[in-house]
Amino acid sequence: MKIKLFFAIVFCKAVRFAAKLLGKGSSLPGQLTLKFFPDVLKYIKLPEKVIAVTGSSGKTSTVELIAQVLKSAGVRLAYNKEGSNQIEGITTLLLCASSLSGKVKADVVLLESDERYARHTFKYFKPTQLIITNLYRDQLTRNGHPEWVYDVISQCIDDSMELILNADDPLVSKFGKDRKNVRYFGADRLPFDTEKNTSVYDDGKYCPCCKAPMTYSYYHFNHLGSYECKNCGHKKQATDWTITDASLEEGFVVINGKYKVELAFSSIYHCYNTLVAFAAADIAGVAPEQAVKALSDYDLKSGRIVNFVLGNHEGTLLVSKHENSVSYDQSIRVANSDKRDCTVVVMVDAISRKYKTYETSWLWDIDFELLKSDNIKEILLVGQYHEDLLRRFSFTDINEEIIKSYEKVSDAVEYLKKNGSSFVYVITCFSDKQKFLELTEVK
Repeated sequence: MKIKLFFAIVFCKAVRFAAKLLGKGSSLPGQLTLKFFPDVLKYIKLPEKVIAVTGSSGKTSTVELIAQVLKSAGVRLAYNKEGSNQIEGITTLLLCASSLSGKVKADVVLLESDERYARHTFKYFKPTQLIITNLYRDQLTRNGHPEWVYDVISQCIDDSMELILNADDPLVSKFGKDRKNVRYFGADRLPFDTEKNTSVYDDGKYCPCCKAPMTYSYYHFNHLGSYECKNCGHKKQATDWTITDASLEEGFVVINGKYKVELAFSSIYHCYNTLVAFAAADIAGVAPEQAVKALSDYDLKSGRIVNFVLGNHEGTLLVSKHENSVSYDQSIRVANSDKRDCTVVVMVDAISRKYKTYETSWLWDIDFELLKSDNIKEILLVGQYHEDLLRRFSFTDINEEIIKSYEKVSDAVEYLKKNGSSFVYVITCFSDKQKFLELTEVK
């Protein structure tokens, strides 16, 4: 097998070298290698710590934050920084990070894992820690219902793993039920929490364990908060890593009552991503003070948040995941909470990079009602699905006089160039972001 492993590594590295020259992605070398050596990951020698991150949203940003902390602490790290999070990309990462004898040259392996494909990725090896961030309604074309995704992730879990779970998500915390090898992260009651669910839908209404009605003491957002099922006892667990205070206006989180992290970007999503990075750093043996220093005011490089200039406007483009209403909700909340007068651009020009779909029912799950805010003076609905957006907005109480729609991105950009100087938030997805940014000056 040593000879076979040797040739698999040489082959993967050679294809990776050629792929870089041709500008191809990092999944291709692993894809080709697995055709000839389908069980090669079984024979790779991994370091003592293999930390994997999966869930519906926030994986790429969270892994980038964890990598920032570990690298700043001098940890020798191998991770899929290009975001190739299915088995092909992870195969490329591990083989290219290995010596010719098959030993990964790192102290820690950090993996972003697609939630749907984790069962394939972890067939031949298991992470020592599996972090599950959240489970939301997400991409109906590929992920169906969150409980289906729960069942899929369950297939990759065994007793050898330590699970690191979001205690605030009732479906995620179900993974820890009747299990010893588990720790939790989450948030205490925060100043911006609500006593009632304010979302269009309520996925926390019924217990994921017994389907009885569930009660909440407070909500952070959507179905995340402090919950309890009076029927079976499923409830939010005590947390090992906790956001004890936070301010989106001042841009900070306090973890475990004493570690204050200044945020380069204020959103509840970023608060959770920062908390997970702090927890992962703790697991890897990094001192909390070092983690705070590395995380404070760190600007994400993943392209999820992009600042730009357009005419007399400054603005921020927020990448939201199409077919994922919670992702959109968090971007909307960023605009909603800004104290400046703002223009908001909602852009849906293509639904999926991978799947031919024209399905827009997910637009009805998004809390567009939150855009009825005194600071939001104008709303532009942009892209070939602008009429679908117009129909959705017609069911809100937002003054229709402040809403404009454009099928062509260029027409919307031209309008903004010629009109006003308010701050602009653009809410769109990876498929569409470059269509807007290429017509602006990126900062």
